[in-house]
Amino acid sequence: MNSTYLFRVTLLEQLHSGQWQAGDRLPTEREFGEQYQISRSTVRKVLAEMKAQGWIAQTVGSGTYVTDKALVAVPHNKASTGSSPNAGWHTSPAELMEARMALEPAIIEMVIGNATTADFEQMAHCCTRAEAATSVEEFEDWDGMFHEVIARAAHNGFVARLFKLMNQARAQGEWGMLKKRSLTPERRLAYQSEHRALLQAITARDPVQAKALAVEHLVHVRRNLLNY
Repeated sequence: MNSTYLFRVTLLEQLHSGQWQAGDRLPTEREFGEQYQISRSTVRKVLAEMKAQGWIAQTVGSGTYVTDKALVAVPHNKASTGSSPNAGWHTSPAELMEARMALEPAIIEMVIGNATTADFEQMAHCCTRAEAATSVEEFEDWDGMFHEVIARAAHNGFVARLFKLMNQARAQGEWGMLKKRSLTPERRLAYQSEHRALLQAITARDPVQAKALAVEHLVHVRRNLLNY
């Protein structure tokens, strides 16, 4: 892993994990450069990507600050559920699965048309973290984040909010219990393989293959969770 990639994925994880709060000031370009042994121009380029996503804001003469939007990608076990405007809202696993079947393949062309290199790297990072997960809960967090990151790569605010809502629904107890009961080691390996194949098709900007793989994966998940 080269230093630039390490800086990018580490910064993304720090922004989205809640390590910094909205309004916190980030280290300077010089400090980042020294920490990761990369040039200030490289730091500037990565920060520009984060700014374009809306996760940081920069003020001339003042510095770089974390925005509220940076917390969009907090995995559900790290989020503050008590302050969520959707606290108390509930949907069944069957309803959630039906929505996923309809919506996730439908946004593939938008994702392929708008995704950036940084988006592809975030998807790959989610795959890597899911594969390294040591518990069902951690795997489910990164599994859900993979799908949410794909949706964010459409660069459409409405789509991003919709998929964040679906990811919050996955944090509900009924879905979690079904996933925990159904997730055998063999099925987990299959999901990981399906995620990697979907990532490869999206990265290759192949909408036909990506849509087919998205549908295949969701049908597999539905069969394992809901038995149909």
